[in-house]
Amino acid sequence: MTGRMAPTNIPTPRLRGVHGAAANAPVGVFDSGMGGLSVLREIRKALPEENLLYVADSGYAPYGDRPRDFIEKRASVIADFFLVQGVKAIVAACNTVTGVAVDGLRTRCPVPVVAIEPAIKPAAGMTRSGVIGVLATRQTIASDRVSRLIARHGNGVRILLQACPGLVEQVERAELGGRKTVSLVENYVTPLLEKGADTLVLGCTHYPFLSPMIKAVAGPTITVIDPAAAVAKELRRRLNADNIASCGSRPGTERFWTSGPIDHARRIIGELWGSCPDVRSLPSSDDNEHHTG
Repeated sequence: MTGRMAPTNIPTPRLRGVHGAAANAPVGVFDSGMGGLSVLREIRKALPEENLLYVADSGYAPYGDRPRDFIEKRASVIADFFLVQGVKAIVAACNTVTGVAVDGLRTRCPVPVVAIEPAIKPAAGMTRSGVIGVLATRQTIASDRVSRLIARHGNGVRILLQACPGLVEQVERAELGGRKTVSLVENYVTPLLEKGADTLVLGCTHYPFLSPMIKAVAGPTITVIDPAAAVAKELRRRLNADNIASCGSRPGTERFWTSGPIDHARRIIGELWGSCPDVRSLPSSDDNEHHTG
């Protein structure tokens, strides 16, 4: 008896997870500007096969001194753009967005939303002096989320919150050295050290690009914590749990958008990311429903 051979020209179906997203769909990552590239870098290390979309909202940066409703609006606009692009997950690579707007994003988005937040919990477990310094924007420091982190993990530990106006702008210009940047870092770090801090938390995704300078000012006995790797780890966990991790064997790709000037974005992303990528203009919110990337 001769059996019928199965046809060989049927395309392999895309695997879909619990949210209905295809495993080969991209992941959207965004920040108020270029700082989230520090998170994108860790995501690329942890998830080399994932396709990544990055939005630098540099036309509206920095978020740190913006009103709450403004930040919520920008986060919603970018999330809507990502959903039109067909992402399977969104990463808020901005501590200010996490502190102000991430709960709203999680309510309205049909895909997982992973968010960065100041690494107060691990810092509390690492400090020897019992004093922690948190370097962040004014909005992050004033957020209810940071207050909850301190209440939850700050028992028996003194937590010093240091707003750092100006540092985001220096990174946005890729001015990672020079007298002005050194002076700003010294002005923000030195008072924390004088109060006994032996652990510093980088509470803004722009600040890891200044980590060598921060460590030089702080000295070799001070621990500096960047939570970006933890965000990448959590993203990997969520993608695996929802059965939407990439099942491809090819290296993933990156695509970039900005709400600021294209030439400037291309230059700064090239310096911070290490290559000169193609950068597109982020469409206005009115154009999102018509944009297909």
